[in-house]
Amino acid sequence: MAAEIVNPRSDSSTGHEGDSELVDSFDPAFALHRGGKMAVQATVPVRDKDDLSLAYTPGVAKVCTAIAEQPELVNDYTWKSNVVAVVTDGTAVLGLGDIGPEASLPVMEGKAILFKQFGGVDAVPIALATTDTDEIVETVVRLAPSFGGVNLEDISAPRCFEIERKLQERLDIPVFHDDQHGTAVVTLAALRNAAKLTGRTLGDLRGVISGAGAAGVAIAKFLLEAGIGDVAVADRKGVVSRDREDLTPVKRELAEITNKAGLSGSLESALAGADVFIGVSGGTVPEPAVASMAQNAFVFAMANPNPEVHPDVAHKYAAVVATGRSDYPNQINNVLAFPGIFAGALQVRASQITEGMKIAAANALADVVGDELSADYVIPSPFDERVAPAVTAAVAAAARAEGVARR
Repeated sequence: MAAEIVNPRSDSSTGHEGDSELVDSFDPAFALHRGGKMAVQATVPVRDKDDLSLAYTPGVAKVCTAIAEQPELVNDYTWKSNVVAVVTDGTAVLGLGDIGPEASLPVMEGKAILFKQFGGVDAVPIALATTDTDEIVETVVRLAPSFGGVNLEDISAPRCFEIERKLQERLDIPVFHDDQHGTAVVTLAALRNAAKLTGRTLGDLRGVISGAGAAGVAIAKFLLEAGIGDVAVADRKGVVSRDREDLTPVKRELAEITNKAGLSGSLESALAGADVFIGVSGGTVPEPAVASMAQNAFVFAMANPNPEVHPDVAHKYAAVVATGRSDYPNQINNVLAFPGIFAGALQVRASQITEGMKIAAANALADVVGDELSADYVIPSPFDERVAPAVTAAVAAAARAEGVARR
């Protein structure tokens, strides 16, 4: 038995679709995704005319009128306070790149079910048919009354930075670009525990990040906020430094706040004597460069499916090795962060997600490991049932402490 998948290439001379392909319906990936991975489920029964008259007209009019008179009641009498919009334009999907909004939907559905599974938060996938920054911002602003938060997903850099900033300025609900901040939170948690394991603090460490896209920029800023000794970021042309004349505005800002050591040149040269390598770029780091790192170094090679440094190589030289893969210890997985971060923010109806809330999430995540800390266990499993409650509580408390909570 086979399912027909239509090839998206169109034959313009005939007006018909191009050649079709047959996909094995027994492939577990296609079997799992058939019909989508989520559905809407009612939370109240509609069994008879009395239920109907309460769930819809005329009873619903009372609730609508009350919300019109007291807009804040929308959080109590609709789903708004516990639902997140997962918004993408399909330009930077996983390792697939710019594949468009329709092709991004399986990922957005996956994100939505992870919100529910791990954080108890409802989420709705929204794939937009535009890549224009201002159009995306305007669209999300117009959709915002239906949601308690916005999770931006798989939007290419540098547009993602501007989109997030503009939305934060215009909305009074949390806006969170997970590719940036979720990755940064989990990385910081793992790095704190790795430092603890080797008798050091963040302030003792010098790090090198491979990749100056969304994740690399966010990780660098976040580690500086958390107190790392120094961090340099490298792109395809080498270390981002003040003496380079080819930097984008985002990288120019990065050059001003990172790389206190004044390094320049290649990624490989920057790794000499470094305590930490963080890879969020793909590519391959030569073994001699890894060997040149400091004693008791940490290698967080997070590219998928092929880490920048293969774990077998990394273990020759590093005290702690982490990847983005689930088949190796110490997986840096965003699902450890975003469900609890949003759950905590929504719980207190926060107006935004602050740096303090993100640091609180990282600290809570690191603390889950506790006395079990080891070289192969600096970050908990996504299936550890302690994770989401710990992150949720820490984020909610931080929101109250920082004055952005509204209950």
